[in-house]
Amino acid sequence: MLIKKAASLTENDTTSESHYLNRRQFIGAGLVTGAAATLGSGGVAAEDGIKPFGQYQKSTAQFANSGFYTRETQTPFDDATHYNNFYEFGTGKTDPARYQSKFVSTPWSITVDGHCQKPGRYHLEDLMKPRNMEERIYRLRCVEAWSMVIPWIGFSLGGLLSQMEPTSKAKYVAFTTLQDPQQMPGQRSSSSFVDWPYIEGLRMDEAMHPLTLMAVGLYGREILPQNGAPIRLVVPWKYGFKSIKSIVRISFVEEMPATTWNKAAPDEYGFYANVNPDVSHPRWSQSSERRLPSSLFSPNRIETTLFNGYAEQVASLYRGMNLAKQY
Repeated sequence: MLIKKAASLTENDTTSESHYLNRRQFIGAGLVTGAAATLGSGGVAAEDGIKPFGQYQKSTAQFANSGFYTRETQTPFDDATHYNNFYEFGTGKTDPARYQSKFVSTPWSITVDGHCQKPGRYHLEDLMKPRNMEERIYRLRCVEAWSMVIPWIGFSLGGLLSQMEPTSKAKYVAFTTLQDPQQMPGQRSSSSFVDWPYIEGLRMDEAMHPLTLMAVGLYGREILPQNGAPIRLVVPWKYGFKSIKSIVRISFVEEMPATTWNKAAPDEYGFYANVNPDVSHPRWSQSSERRLPSSLFSPNRIETTLFNGYAEQVASLYRGMNLAKQY
């Protein structure tokens, strides 16, 4: 199959003016902040066996109001990389780190299809090359009521989608995870209840929002298989299952896509999956969360906030919606 090279970035083609200026302000400010925001690899030691990411724009407290940065204590690297939900590798929290050793993430390509002017199969490196790599320190809230704070490295999803020139028929964006049972033992498990491949989706305005990130690194390192290597989605105001990992397909669609967890249990996992302390999961409350690291004797429970603390940035996307019914 023909592999297309990415065209020049044209993110302002479909992004709203306010969102476009917001992102330009973020990048521009980062270029003049001096030593506190210099390009670097995050000071990662080579002896940890994990490849440093390379050059990226460091995040600083001046970006807190935009949502790109939180002052909350970051989750230790070991917790963030050894306590994961990635059922393709197994249902246990430690399974992804334990069973990822045979996973190969290079070379990698993403198929783009649906209602757009530039469909095709794109090399990941070609999609990354024209983009500014930025660090975003985001809260991550799981629907299971645990949470982390992670410094991701990546680029705006909106810029990538704009490059593909979606048509007016593109109302939603669907994402698909790699299906490869040889590399992902959870997909060949006889007890698996997931209809593979894993599929997630966003409404177009959600996908184009400046906070929506395509992550290719974390903690100054290249992203690991258990965290969704080589590229994953991060939507910080939604429950973690929306942030699909190891993406191989992006589809511009007219109708709301049928997503994996919503199909499996629609009464438990809504399409929107916005973090909401007032809408409980049928089997547990969402009013609080267990912030990692935590233990039996030190549970580290904190109150959950609407949209995971990003209401100022994203609440306008859902104006007029009943968040209890459209959960």
